[in-house]
Amino acid sequence: FRFKDSLAADLQSADLVISHAGAGSCLETLEKGKPLIVVINDKLMDNHQLELAKQLHRDGYVLYCNCSTLVETLQSMDLSALKPFPPGQPEKFASFLDKVFGLQ
Repeated sequence: FRFKDSLAADLQSADLVISHAGAGSCLETLEKGKPLIVVINDKLMDNHQLELAKQLHRDGYVLYCNCSTLVETLQSMDLSALKPFPPGQPEKFASFLDKVFGLQ
């Protein structure tokens, strides 16, 4: 895709999403309940994308690979093994901040 203001409509209609491992892209896709294959860019310095992809994979939410193993991943993937991503609970974070700042 070229730049788009929002991928919401594309995500809503997708059966499978293949994305880079940016935190925003991963979380937006997972929150929509879509299966996700994360393709890491292993040429990035201090590869934070790899760290995120590995953790999400360990937790059972995504499959991950790099460009050279994408075809193999697509051929061997078992999307039924992926767990649904739990919904966010922003009220817990808000409550924590209220306590920290003495607003409760």
